[in-house]
Amino acid sequence: MSFPPVKEQLDLIKRNTVEIIPEDELVKKLEKSLKENKPLRIKLGCDPSRPDLHIGHGVVLQKLRDFQDLGHKAVLIIGDFTAMIGDPSGKSKTRPALTMEETRINGKTYFEQASKILLEKDLEIRYNSEWLDKMTFSDVIKLSSKYTVAQILERDDFTKRMNAKTPISLHELLYPLSQAYDSVAVQSDIELGGTDQTFNLLVGRAIQEAYGQSAQCIVTCELLEGTDGVEKMSKSLNNAICFTDTPRDIFGKSMSIPDSHIYKYFQLGTLLNDNELAEIKKQLSDPAVNPRNLKVRLGYELVKKYYDEESAKYAQQEFETIFVKKEIPDDIPEYKLDSKEVKLITIIKENNLVSSSSEAIRLIKQGGVTIDGEKITDDKYIVKAEKDFVLKVGKRKFLKVKV
Repeated sequence: MSFPPVKEQLDLIKRNTVEIIPEDELVKKLEKSLKENKPLRIKLGCDPSRPDLHIGHGVVLQKLRDFQDLGHKAVLIIGDFTAMIGDPSGKSKTRPALTMEETRINGKTYFEQASKILLEKDLEIRYNSEWLDKMTFSDVIKLSSKYTVAQILERDDFTKRMNAKTPISLHELLYPLSQAYDSVAVQSDIELGGTDQTFNLLVGRAIQEAYGQSAQCIVTCELLEGTDGVEKMSKSLNNAICFTDTPRDIFGKSMSIPDSHIYKYFQLGTLLNDNELAEIKKQLSDPAVNPRNLKVRLGYELVKKYYDEESAKYAQQEFETIFVKKEIPDDIPEYKLDSKEVKLITIIKENNLVSSSSEAIRLIKQGGVTIDGEKITDDKYIVKAEKDFVLKVGKRKFLKVKV
């Protein structure tokens, strides 16, 4: 096995990186790896509290892929045990607990989705229930003795909750220690995470040293705001572009981001090189360039990354057909009415065109639902089986209803 020179490795590691803690130790680890011709173990922990990954997760997964491309070993920790606690990072209240079965199901989909970015041949998948579920109460006490209450309460979110007199459950204080013990269990050399995870990653350094291991280095990546341009990307906030979204939806959602976030999405979400990114930045500063054209390029690049180039071309053509030429796509799903009269909301819900009845009602009242191009604003509207029609829900979802 051969590794690139240390400087070349550092250049790639630093790309889209916010902080390296501490950089001089990272250099030493890379030099030792090169000298001994031995790959470093790069840890990334994922708590499967939800089943879908989104392109915000893709930022740090791409950094893990960078380490793989340099010849190092990626260690993806599926936190099926810690997800039952729930990461309190940035949370203003205790999260509802998940069962082990729920976290295992979500964890399986995480691996399947992460493989869109990671190389399977240099990937080690571990579930942290493998060691955490086997710990005795004596083991937990020993682990807890390695860190002080004062150190735990240095976390900003814990401090804010205490000052606001918002309850903090005792098990939440154990989350950073549990995640830190993962680093001990897999003998991590470097751990990756978003900037909101810095505290947890630093606890990992301390716990490794307390157990006699060399402390891991930390590499943090920038967080990507959702399509609203305000909140951190999250499926629960309905502002996420998910790995599992269809090419049509990935492309359509890309078109909806604020102009102010176009460059950041290109930088953190696509595989464009530095020269291509510089050209994007130049075009953004040119008043003659329509930002919409850059969003078309963004949608194309994102679909290409998570699917393939053919899907990207088709998604772009379909977008042009629907939104520029105002036509209806050819391959829309069909639905057969099985009664003479049926509620419009029922059709929308049964065909998964919305996630909830409340969303269907909101879309209808806001004029976001049409039948053969005519807006329907009555949320109690009854569809009568008189003739076939095309139902459009929101900006991108179509259904051919047949009587």
